[in-house]
Amino acid sequence: MADDRKWLKSTEAIAFDVKDGVARITLNRPEKRNALSSLMLQELHDAFLEADDRTDVNAILLAGAGKDFCAGYDLMGSYGGGADAAPGYDASRYRSRADTLDDDIWALERQQELTLIMLDLHKPIVAKVHGNCLAGGTDLALSCDIVLAADDAKIGFPAARANGTPPTNLWFYHCGPQWTKRMLFTGDTLSGLDAARIGLVLDAYPSDRIDAEADELARRIACVDAEILAAHKRVVTMQMELAGAKLSQRFAVEQDARAHLSRGPRRSQFRKDVAELGLRDALRNRDAPFGDGKIALRARAQGGQS
Repeated sequence: MADDRKWLKSTEAIAFDVKDGVARITLNRPEKRNALSSLMLQELHDAFLEADDRTDVNAILLAGAGKDFCAGYDLMGSYGGGADAAPGYDASRYRSRADTLDDDIWALERQQELTLIMLDLHKPIVAKVHGNCLAGGTDLALSCDIVLAADDAKIGFPAARANGTPPTNLWFYHCGPQWTKRMLFTGDTLSGLDAARIGLVLDAYPSDRIDAEADELARRIACVDAEILAAHKRVVTMQMELAGAKLSQRFAVEQDARAHLSRGPRRSQFRKDVAELGLRDALRNRDAPFGDGKIALRARAQGGQS
């Protein structure tokens, strides 16, 4: 990669390139279903700043490499006792996320800062969602200005069943209170097509068209001067802030931390299963009572057919 970039120095977990006025930022851990690690979150943050600062970029396209957009946060760090790398400092002198409620809130706030920058960028971000877009993947996608999805994409927050509440919660601003509660109360998932029907994403396309449709929309947006795009984006973002969008994210973090303290049977069993059986079986046991967990809309957008 070029070494003259101002912000982005590392690209181990993402890919970054610029063409025709569009910065393409790609989550690049396909072998991990693009699960969000601390390294990926930091690189994403730096890539967004790089794109926002560059004069040859007018729009940003966020996508995932391989079969998925993003399957969520890397739970091996949270539950498996793992981490991206051993810290290069005396960890005993610093907060441990597991020690107190305040420590957990503090750590979640630092993590949230890396992605909330998406709301503050001057340049628009289009998300191209395919495959799994789950848990932390939805935190990313719903922080974008426009979300396009493949018809067969799988979108939801299954972690709401036992692990916590979304630490970045913009669901209400996309699909309203009832659908937000419906999704979080059960952790069920929607197809990309049904997500478009309820307004969670802008539109959905067959999987063999989603790349071309997202590329074309980003290209068209990039035809507009960056200063004009910034004016459009920042007005609408301010309107969301006046509706509480930014303030509610701090509240979401605090509630996620409180949910982490749950001693209820489902969360307790999940932690026990991770320790004794491993993450794969723990996830399977967590989700088993919900069946396939797929929402099938009865009331269709056209004509109310069921």
